Amino acid sequence: MIHALLLICLSLLVSLQQCSDQTDKAAESTTVTALGPAPTQPQPAAAPLQTGAERTDQYLPLLQGKRVALVVNQTSIIGKKHLVDSLVTAGVDITLIYAPEHGFRGDADAGAHISNATDSKTGLPIYSLYGKNKKPSAEQLKNVDILLFDIQDVGARFYTYISTMHYVMEAAAENNKAVLVLDRPNPAGYYVDGPVLNLKHRSFVGMHPLPIVHGLTVGELAGMINGQKWLEGQRTCNLKVIPVKNYTHQTRYALPVKPSPNLPNDLAVGVYPSICLFEGTNVSVGRGTATPFQVLGSPFYKKKDFSFTPKPMPGANTPPNLNQVCYGYKLTEKDVQGKFSLAYLLDFYQNSTNQDKFFNNFFTNLAGNTELKAQIIAGKSEAEIQASWQPALDNYKKMRKQYLLYPDFE
Repeated sequence: MIHALLLICLSLLVSLQQCSDQTDKAAESTTVTALGPAPTQPQPAAAPLQTGAERTDQYLPLLQGKRVALVVNQTSIIGKKHLVDSLVTAGVDITLIYAPEHGFRGDADAGAHISNATDSKTGLPIYSLYGKNKKPSAEQLKNVDILLFDIQDVGARFYTYISTMHYVMEAAAENNKAVLVLDRPNPAGYYVDGPVLNLKHRSFVGMHPLPIVHGLTVGELAGMINGQKWLEGQRTCNLKVIPVKNYTHQTRYALPVKPSPNLPNDLAVGVYPSICLFEGTNVSVGRGTATPFQVLGSPFYKKKDFSFTPKPMPGANTPPNLNQVCYGYKLTEKDVQGKFSLAYLLDFYQNSTNQDKFFNNFFTNLAGNTELKAQIIAGKSEAEIQASWQPALDNYKKMRKQYLLYPDFE
């Protein structure tokens, strides 16, 4: 009897473990996540999301018989396999690879020089599109028919992958090449906010008259760049976008691969639009710690409740405030509010013991204007500052509607 009971118990435990394993696998297989409070009513299961790269039936025929250049990095995946490897297996004629900031494998420091190289797995040449060579050259494109762009963006104007896409489109327009964008969800695609860039302050961290949070996927933005004729000489390129299936601008998306070395998780990605402005100040955003873009601190911050000390580490070899004790606070999930916020910036400026050296020259490039710095120094409130950029933001929102490929959030 006891033996029989033990067998029954064991059987039940195995069944429970199998159920748990299936649940875990189901959780691992999805990249869509809902942030914020849980729904009060049972919700229907969302249709599986498919990135543009995963929709091979939609674009492999377009590559047949074509010489292809890939603009890719570590986020360019189909499942767990790199797009390069998948296309080689499918017999696509890849002639070269272009890599953006942080390199082909995505492990270089922000702003680090990226050298041309050869992919050890496929033997394909890799050209950097960061540093002096931001745009594919005519010589490099001689044996190319189509440029395929597949890189995960995070939805902030100053994230440089979209600047790379601009130059890829520009080179294609100048050299009569086609561009194919495999679209991916925007983890900040569910809102639009922040000051619109003044083109007087155009730079590689802000090339277009976009707000800081632009609310577009890279495919939608490519359409806007073409439609608004923002390429040099008001050219347009031969553009094709493979959209994400079952995506809307209400979809919350957890990135399956970190998009750059210092954005390691959803929290960092979520607060990035609001706290990247600190890169133009004497405040550390946690580069050189185990929690980059999840802590804020400065040697000159008056409040001493929390501290950290930036150290050299992979992806941040010489971080700001290296080896200096920085005082500030740790960000948490509650700081991801689905909106752009100046509260962090105003707090650190108002509580700095070194206001004269709070800003550096990079701040204007990130802000996209000179007004924001002046407003902060003048002691303007967040509400007053937001009101000043609202007319331009409203005009941008109207323009944005023309280029949406997916149902909007409002």
